[in-house]
Amino acid sequence: MIKNSVKSIVIPFSICVLMALALYPNASLNPDMYSTKGLVLDYNISEEVAMVTEDHNVKNNVFTPHLGKSFEGFKEALAFKESRGDYFTVNTLGYLGKYQFGAETLKVIGIYNPNQFLYNPELQEKAFIANAERNKWVLRKDIKRFEGKNIAGVKITESGILAAAHLAGPGSVKKFLRSYGVNNLSDAYGSSVRYYMKKFSGYDTSMITPDKKARVTL
Repeated sequence: MIKNSVKSIVIPFSICVLMALALYPNASLNPDMYSTKGLVLDYNISEEVAMVTEDHNVKNNVFTPHLGKSFEGFKEALAFKESRGDYFTVNTLGYLGKYQFGAETLKVIGIYNPNQFLYNPELQEKAFIANAERNKWVLRKDIKRFEGKNIAGVKITESGILAAAHLAGPGSVKKFLRSYGVNNLSDAYGSSVRYYMKKFSGYDTSMITPDKKARVTL
């Protein structure tokens, strides 16, 4: 429908321009003679085409971008917050890659060569999954106990817990939850456990399987 609407405007307009050039080849083209002022030009894709609805992980019929609250949406939103999605960046504190891993965390999931890690996007993606699996195992009891509750003005969800664990480690998340928000650790850049809990709330992280011994293998 949109294409047909555009054609019905553009084709007659183009014919008028060509006829003018043919009749007056030496005359300069005056754009004001061919103004589209007053015409209804609808070039935008409809909201229904650009967005997805409740059938695609969206509740209450609220429209959202295609990734929405899916796991891919969670992963990419967190990556954008960490590094704007840049695999090859190192911050001022030495944290590496798209998801900003520290060297000690990498060792826990079986990666001992930070330089190799930085230049291997596949390895970084696997590291994110392995770290989330390990954190979900460490926090499994806290997820069951606190999910759905409201702490420090934040509705606690599994994805919020996992995002905060990525930021500050599972131990800091336990302290936040068990102190009911009193113990709210922030990193060197000012991002806190509470902030990550809220920002990354409500994503679908069900595909992450709790795994005490999660390791990265290529």
